[in-house]
Amino acid sequence: MIINLDVTLRDGGYRNNFDFPLAYALHHARESVAAGMEWVEIGYRNGSFKPKPGIGRTGVGADDYIRAVAEVVSPDRLCMILHPKNITEDDLPRMYEAGVRLVRFCLPSGTPEPGLALLAEAADLGFTTTVNITRVSQLDRRRLVELAALSGDAGADVVYLADSNGSLLPGEVSQLVTLVRSVTDAEIGLHAHNNLGLALANAIAAVDAGATWIDSSVLGMGKGPGNLVTEQWLAYLGRYGRDARHDTYDLGRILSLAHRMESQFAEAKPSLPLPDLVLGHFDLSVEERAKLPVDRIGDAFSAARELTAAGAR
Repeated sequence: MIINLDVTLRDGGYRNNFDFPLAYALHHARESVAAGMEWVEIGYRNGSFKPKPGIGRTGVGADDYIRAVAEVVSPDRLCMILHPKNITEDDLPRMYEAGVRLVRFCLPSGTPEPGLALLAEAADLGFTTTVNITRVSQLDRRRLVELAALSGDAGADVVYLADSNGSLLPGEVSQLVTLVRSVTDAEIGLHAHNNLGLALANAIAAVDAGATWIDSSVLGMGKGPGNLVTEQWLAYLGRYGRDARHDTYDLGRILSLAHRMESQFAEAKPSLPLPDLVLGHFDLSVEERAKLPVDRIGDAFSAARELTAAGAR
């Protein structure tokens, strides 16, 4: 059984500084759940990894915002993601009281201990928990195994492989899912980015290898070139009949939501900027984009190759 998680209001926020009007955020969450998505991620708690000036409501994730969403969507469908460094001791209890029931921890590979401690606290509070191992394409396989095992031991219900750079190939995704399944009893998820146009192929490969949780966003709206496109993914599930409950997903409703979002937010329009394709090709993070002369794509390609070579030394 596949569990589908809508990340539009959070990951899509990188396109518009998380500035979704409340009326739209409520509409999006309600329609996503009504269309059959098992969970809707409504934003970050206390900001993204790097501080952003003027960040909007889906980047702040305040209590009153959570309560507003919980009035139109059952808490059993509400998810929020966080970076452990941004969290104080009262954040998790307040999030639960306000209505969040699934909390996701972005786990830095170098210093996972604070995040794992918070994860154990969240499990004790009654949250469903996931660990998102970020930039997994750049992670040493031995370290990935260690982090997956530690996450399972700390009580994670799901270990997510986050292809933050959008550079994984389907065969690599299959290998990573198989590897992580061998060291933890937690379920496995995939958070795909679409730098190489492979998010859909990678999601299919992940499920074939045993992953059961899949992130997607409406119109693919997300950081860089975006994520797995929800409407494509649900169309695939319905066409292939892979999921026993595929008839419960209302693709027409998601398409209507996509149309409204595209009409309301210019940033939501699907695109694959050439610099992001270059980043995916060289397995570079979106933060490296600022180092590329993006107005001269040939020079950007050469600069990215030099960055990659420098990192290998």
